[in-house]
Order: sequence, then C-alpha cells, then structure tokens
Amino acid sequence: MTHPVIPIVPVVPLAQKSGFSLQLHRGETFAIAIAGILLGIIALVWPNVTLVFIGVIFGAYLIVSGFVRLSAAIASKHVGAGHRFLVGLLGVIVLAAGVLCLIDPTRSAVLLAFVLGLGWIVSGIVDLMGAATGATRPRWVGLVSGMVSLLAGLVALTLPALTLQAFIVVGAILLISVSLISLLTVPRRGATAAW
Repeated sequence: MTHPVIPIVPVVPLAQKSGFSLQLHRGETFAIAIAGILLGIIALVWPNVTLVFIGVIFGAYLIVSGFVRLSAAIASKHVGAGHRFLVGLLGVIVLAAGVLCLIDPTRSAVLLAFVLGLGWIVSGIVDLMGAATGATRPRWVGLVSGMVSLLAGLVALTLPALTLQAFIVVGAILLISVSLISLLTVPRRGATAAW
C-alpha cells in the first residue's frame, strides 16, 4: 500500500515578504482607525444627524430588499403561484416601508428601535421558558438573561428615542475606543521582523 505524496510548501513568514504588503497593511489599518475615530466623534457631537443617517440606511436597505423580493417573485418559475404572490406582496410592503423611511428617516430609526425591542422581548420569553423547563443550565442564567432581555425590550418599546440615543453614544464610544486601540497595533516602520 502506497501513501500519497503530500508536497511540502515552504511557509514564508510575512516579515520576509516584500515590504509593500506591510506598508499596505499599515496604511489600511491607519486609515480605518482614523475613520473610526472621526465617525465616533461625529456620532457623539451630532447624535441627531447620526440618527437620521441610520434611518436613511435602514430605508435604503428596505428598498433594496423589496426590489429583490419582487424580482424573485417575478423570476421564480419553480414555485407555485400562491408562493410567488406572497413573496411579491411582501416585496411591495417592504419597498413601501423603505420609501416611507426615506421620507422621514427619524421615524424609521424609531421603527428600528421598536423592532429591536420586540426582538428582545421575544428573546427574553424564550430564555425564561428555557429556564422554566430546565432546557437552560444553569437555570439562573436563563432567568437573568430572560429578565434583562424583557426589561431592555420594554425600555426600547416605551422609550425608543432614548434607546436610540443610548445606542449612538455607546456605539460611538466603542468605535472610538476600538479605533484608538487599532492605532496602537499599526506595525512600525522597520519593525517587520516582529510583525
């Protein structure tokens, strides 16, 4: 019985490769970190503008999603007419929601907070049920997770604007923090052997 010959490919450490790839990595990391810091500062200084921007992105996503569903309903020939009708109807509804979001981006961001709140409530109920039935071990983890999710969902539903503002502030602080840390990881010039 013969064993197949597996070719051995020498591994060349990145430090021995051309300095171009290291310079490219340095430039990319630096640019991304600076962009993250700037976006984080913008979000902290102008949270309302950030909220509108999120609403516009959400609306654009819904429009694209609606068009994709409509085109799938029209182009799909391998599914029944009822299924195609439902997919097409969903596409029209999602497309209309996207247009409404672009007309009033702030309201679309509030809608996003409501959807998030409902998702947390459902997740909390699932976690509590898992704890009650013993599916979650230890049970206290399911209880704590369920209660926190329910509370967060109720806050998001009753105070959607506050929820969005909190997300913007926390997200901006995290973005700035991660970007500053990324700046510390940029490979130094001439330090290719360590990288």
